[in-house]
Amino acid sequence: KKEIHVTRQLSTMNPFRFIGDLLHLLSILILLRKIYFQKKSKGISLKTVQLYAIVFLTRYLDLFVFFISFYNTTMKLFYISATLFTWYLIRYKYPDAETLKHDSFRLPWAIIPCFILAFIFNDEFSFVEITWSFSIYLEAIAILPQIFVIWRTKEVESFTGDYIVTLGLYRVFYILNWVYRVYQGTNYINWFVWVAGIVQTLLYADFFYYYFISKWYGQDIILPA
Repeated sequence: KKEIHVTRQLSTMNPFRFIGDLLHLLSILILLRKIYFQKKSKGISLKTVQLYAIVFLTRYLDLFVFFISFYNTTMKLFYISATLFTWYLIRYKYPDAETLKHDSFRLPWAIIPCFILAFIFNDEFSFVEITWSFSIYLEAIAILPQIFVIWRTKEVESFTGDYIVTLGLYRVFYILNWVYRVYQGTNYINWFVWVAGIVQTLLYADFFYYYFISKWYGQDIILPA
């Protein structure tokens, strides 16, 4: 129903969500800058980018149904177009053979379970709501191929680290946004979204540790053997 989407998206803006949106935007810009200006995609998982493209394309189907706000529409179109452009650059313009060799995560292992969960746990049994729920579950684990790549290669360039951390911090601020909304008495309760968001954040925790330790000591990001 339209009411679900309008209520979900109009009533949730607050400083934490806004900062989260900016961090998400920044993570994409960092990635594009690395690939486009350095003319290489070393260390970047094509499969994580593919998963995020699927996330955005399934989450933002409501673009064809109703208008929320100029800000909302602009951000959605940017996420979709920038992610597809990033995929094009990695896949066709600046592919890195060594990284692609290590980028061996099997996408069906992520996609199929998320579809099953979306059919079971959703706000409403309708096409738009099921695809939206699917995107929530898929986003929670979309970073896994990227994590596999960096742990297999043990190499993390500065831009790659910045990209992963800003992407993780975006989710941290979204969790703070949920806490803020509950504190404000908005009666916002959506357990499957909360659980997916917490799982997503925990997947970044290990990398956060090594990233901030390296920044503290002014060293390159070093992962344990």
